[in-house]
Amino acid sequence: MIAPDDKPELPGRKPKAPAAKTVPKPRATTARRQAPATKKKKKKQGSNFPWKMLLAGFLLIVLSPFYYGYIVKMVASTWQWIKDIGEDPEYRTYRSFNIRIPRRYTVHGIDVSYAQGRINWKKVSTMREDSVHITFAFIKATEGMLKVDPYFKRNWREAPKAGIICGAYHYFRPKINGKWQARFFMQNVELEKGDLPMVVDVETLDHTTPEAMRRELQAFLAAVEKRTQVKPIIYSGLSFYQDYLKGYFDNYQWWLAHYYQPQLKVSSKEGWQFWQHSDRARVSGINHTVDFDAFRGDSAALQHLLIH
Repeated sequence: MIAPDDKPELPGRKPKAPAAKTVPKPRATTARRQAPATKKKKKKQGSNFPWKMLLAGFLLIVLSPFYYGYIVKMVASTWQWIKDIGEDPEYRTYRSFNIRIPRRYTVHGIDVSYAQGRINWKKVSTMREDSVHITFAFIKATEGMLKVDPYFKRNWREAPKAGIICGAYHYFRPKINGKWQARFFMQNVELEKGDLPMVVDVETLDHTTPEAMRRELQAFLAAVEKRTQVKPIIYSGLSFYQDYLKGYFDNYQWWLAHYYQPQLKVSSKEGWQFWQHSDRARVSGINHTVDFDAFRGDSAALQHLLIH
C-alpha cells in the first residue's frame, strides 16, 4: 500500500502549494474611535483660548490699583450720599475739609499758630471743594510781653507768596500793661498794603476783674490804632464776648468763635465781620487740625477791609 505522501505526481499537473494561513487583519475600530477624540481635544483647546484671555484681562482689571481706587471712591461717595440724607443743605459736610461749613458764606479762611507746625502754604492755597477754598489766614505773632510764635516769621513770609491774604494777631494777657503789649506786638509785625488789620485775641480774665481787663484792652487798642491809623479787630469766644465785652467796644469790628452751628447767634448790628465756626478742619499742607473761619461779606467787601 502506498502512503498518501508518496503518491507520484501525475504528468501535466502542477502540484498544489500548501494553503497559506490566513492572518486576521487587526480591526480599525480603535483607530476610528480615537480619531474623533483627537479632533475633539484640538477643538476644545481652541475654544478655551479666548476664555483664558478674557479671564486674565478681567483679573488684571479687578486687581488693578486704579480699579480698586475707583471702587473705593464709588463706595465712599455712596456712603456719604446716604449720610447726607436729611442733612441741612445750608450747613452740609465738606468731606475734603472734614467739617460742616455754612453755605451762605463765600469767603473762607483759617487761623494758625505754632500748633499747626510747618505749613505748606502752596498746598493750602490750591485746596478746593466746590466753591470753598482758603482766601485769608490770621497768623499768631505774639503773646503777652515776651512770647513770639516760633512759626510766625515763616508763616508771615510764605503765606502771601501763595496768594493768601494775611492778618497778624496778638494773644492778650489782661494782667500785663496793654500799651506795652501793643508795642511788643507792633515791633514784631511789619504791616504792608493788602494785609488785614491787626487783631487782638482776648478770651480770658487771667484772674483779674472784668473792669481791669477792659481798661488794659482799651489801652492796647488805642496804641495800635494810633500807630497804624487803622482800628484793630477784636477776637473772642461768643460766651466771653457776651459776658464781658458786649456793649463796651461797639465801634470796633469783631471776629467771634462759635463752633459747630449752622449760623452765628449774634445780631448783624453788633459789628462782627469774621466767624470762627470750627476748630477741627483738615486742610492740605497742614498736618494738624486747624480753625476754620468765614467772612461775613463777599470778596469785594474783604478787599475794602484791607490796609491801603
